[in-house]
Amino acid sequence: MSIIQINQLRKTFLKDGAAIEVLKGIDLEVSQGESVAILGVSGAGKSTLMHIMGTLDHPTSGNILFDGVDVFGWNEQEIAGFRNKKIGFVFQFHNLMPEFNARENTMMPALIAGISRREAQGKAESLLADVGLDHRLTHKSGELSGGEQQRVAVARALVMEPEILLADEPTGNLDTETGKKIEDILINLNRKKNITLIVVTHNTLLAKRMMRQIGLRDGRIDLP
Repeated sequence: MSIIQINQLRKTFLKDGAAIEVLKGIDLEVSQGESVAILGVSGAGKSTLMHIMGTLDHPTSGNILFDGVDVFGWNEQEIAGFRNKKIGFVFQFHNLMPEFNARENTMMPALIAGISRREAQGKAESLLADVGLDHRLTHKSGELSGGEQQRVAVARALVMEPEILLADEPTGNLDTETGKKIEDILINLNRKKNITLIVVTHNTLLAKRMMRQIGLRDGRIDLP
């Protein structure tokens, strides 16, 4: 069953009065529990597609259905609620809040959703233990290594138990050994928890570990 169905998706930006078409009619289906890598050179439209799939941006035309529902027909508050509950994000740069420690950063989406502090804290501690950081709960981001910060970002992405995990260059800012650990965590989550995993990457080795690889070129699916 398709958890995501994209039909003739187009995205155009205006720059200096000129229209720049970044996505040019994307058709794509992703099944529940699938892992997919999206590959392409810079400027191919990968991150734009990822942002629309994550409901962070709206398409110019076409549609994207989640379990058969076009959420872009909803108001912004409803879309934000859907995104918070159903989609987790891991970016190249972890985007942790420096004033908070690992546990507090991980709790944040749950607190925003109205979950009690006690329950949110329990979820955060369990997830941080899953990614090997149960000994770093009270350390702020500046006291963590790059790999540890990214593991906190993974835990934060999972605290709402999302059905879909979107990762944009999740290992791009890490050394090879640390990146491999993050890859293993993401792939194990996909296999053990049946989370649908979609990764934008330049890393062909990571892409080959996904069930399917999709190329983007000049805003279109790059068919062989």
